[in-house]
Amino acid sequence: MKTSLTSSVRSLIMFAGLLFLTTGTLDAKVKIHSITSPDGKLELQVVTDTNISFCLLHTDQVLVSSVPLSLSLEDGTILGPGARLISAKKTQSRDVIPSPFYKKSEISLEYSQIDFRFRGGFGLSFRLYDQGAAYRFYTTMKDSLKIVDEAAGFVFQKDHTSYIPYSRGEDNPFFNSHENIYTVSPISGFDAEKLAFLPLLVCLDNGMKMVLTESDLESYPGMYLRGGKTSGGFAYQGVFAPIPSATRTDPFRGQVIPVHYSDVLARTAGQRTFPWRIMAVSEKDTELPVNDLVYALGAPNRIGCTDWIKPGKVAWDWWNNWGVTGVDFPVGINTQTYKYFIDFASDNGIEYVVLDEGWSPPQGGNIMQAIPEIDLDELVSYASKKNVDLILWCVGYVLDKKLEEACRVYSEMGFKGFKVDFMDRDDQPVVDMLYRIAETAARYNLLLDFHGMYKPAGFNRTYPNVVNFEGIFGLEQSKWSREDLVPYEVTFPYIRMLAGPVDYTQGAMRNATRQDFHPVYNNPMAAGTRARQVATYIVFDNPLVMLCDNPTTYMKEQETTDFITGIPSVWDETRILQGALGKYIVSARRNGSHWFVGGLTDWTPRTITLDLSFLEPGRTYKAKIFKDGVNAHRHATDYKIEECEVTSRDRLTIHLSPGGGFAINF
Repeated sequence: MKTSLTSSVRSLIMFAGLLFLTTGTLDAKVKIHSITSPDGKLELQVVTDTNISFCLLHTDQVLVSSVPLSLSLEDGTILGPGARLISAKKTQSRDVIPSPFYKKSEISLEYSQIDFRFRGGFGLSFRLYDQGAAYRFYTTMKDSLKIVDEAAGFVFQKDHTSYIPYSRGEDNPFFNSHENIYTVSPISGFDAEKLAFLPLLVCLDNGMKMVLTESDLESYPGMYLRGGKTSGGFAYQGVFAPIPSATRTDPFRGQVIPVHYSDVLARTAGQRTFPWRIMAVSEKDTELPVNDLVYALGAPNRIGCTDWIKPGKVAWDWWNNWGVTGVDFPVGINTQTYKYFIDFASDNGIEYVVLDEGWSPPQGGNIMQAIPEIDLDELVSYASKKNVDLILWCVGYVLDKKLEEACRVYSEMGFKGFKVDFMDRDDQPVVDMLYRIAETAARYNLLLDFHGMYKPAGFNRTYPNVVNFEGIFGLEQSKWSREDLVPYEVTFPYIRMLAGPVDYTQGAMRNATRQDFHPVYNNPMAAGTRARQVATYIVFDNPLVMLCDNPTTYMKEQETTDFITGIPSVWDETRILQGALGKYIVSARRNGSHWFVGGLTDWTPRTITLDLSFLEPGRTYKAKIFKDGVNAHRHATDYKIEECEVTSRDRLTIHLSPGGGFAINF
């Protein structure tokens, strides 16, 4: 299989300004352009001499520098080296961005920007926020372009520990689900046979962290990283999937799988902007889950009014294997079973039921067909009477074949959206396909859950009808994997969740201690306590969120179910009260005048003292607390619900069992 991996990995060269900072010697002819963050802590220095490169500093300490930046075209032109500068324009700006279905209702960010125009029809824009830095190329050419390479690399002076999500593509790293736990390793320990997808976290000195990711990924391949020691330090080098030159279609699901690759990364218009390369920076771990750079750097809303988009909770069938019991009909993918799910959703104020894989014939790849056991019209009518909406699962490539027809027909029938799955790529053709799906679905007032998807990259700002994303090593893995999800669940909120919401598919009612957990496909369990599962509905960003277990179980555990369904899925404000990467997290979220607090720990038991000063002063709140029971360390299903009155002047002390959690409704 031909790839351009080798050609994409260039020799890494230390930033020229770094020499000046460390030795005080730099050629006087070298022009350094500098901007500072609004709070004055970060400084970005850009060199536009023989090469274009940058260096990011925090209080005069170098955090990261770059390789010489460039875009290479098929005709041999390289945009970057030797370019002649036309202008360098500095500005100061503040963006106030409406952010529906995000972790807050509005984003307000100040930034400094410097925009460089060069001869040859291209430029680079650099932005510096208090939350980090970003840059991107743009071109102003009349003719279309074929991009064959991009030099994007991040060079560190020290061999910093990193949290690395390796691609799990066995034969082809570019064909993968973008799901993996993190390998904790120094940069020099990066597995040379693998690539990492984004976001990736680097632990800097003095407790600081940097997350490398991207935003405004449109009509261009997503960036992977390859790490290792270089002559200039320790570096992560950008690597990009080329356009496939040959593909095959999986006969079972209709996935389109690359077989060979061209030498071209992107065929694109000559006048455009390219994705933002982001370096999100934190002084404290608790700043990372509320970093707004990815959303803020996404392209603005393209669908207009969002009033028709309804986030909420979903009664889900697949994880529990349609595991309904105690009924007088054969359970499975059929009309009767889905009516049972609809009844459950209606009785518990759950907004949606999803018809997951199997409602349509798996072979043939025709989304316009349903299996004989499913009567779609009857289900839509029944759900409407019960005030429940329906979502259809589909494979992205299969939907794309009949995109306009499927959106029109299913919208007219009364379906409210699609769960789109198994893309498993982020090369340019797939990125283009997802934009096409999002735009078409929006015209028919259909929401989308992008499953089998790469990380969010500002997509949910541009198309707010894309309500959630997978790109996460979710709870579904507990059906077949022995990977320890408990520490992962207190790690990814600091990394993956910085990029956007997560379709983690929580809500397991079979809860297990570390010793008792084992994978079970048909009747799965989750490691950690019952209170932990409840807390995830507050801690994880997921505006369209699954209840993964089966309705029969939820009805037997009504007290838990009521607490979960009482938690909103969208928020006006989010704060991280306490936390440490890979150890624990405590999140506070506000919906209107109501606050919710959720906490998770790893396998270490913890006693948390909550300062309630975030509550409105002078008001008395009734706190309902769902917490680990005194025996939860032995029986993970053990929990206790307490109620008490509190004010902003109070403190609450809560004990978390190993793998435990808690949730509070104020």
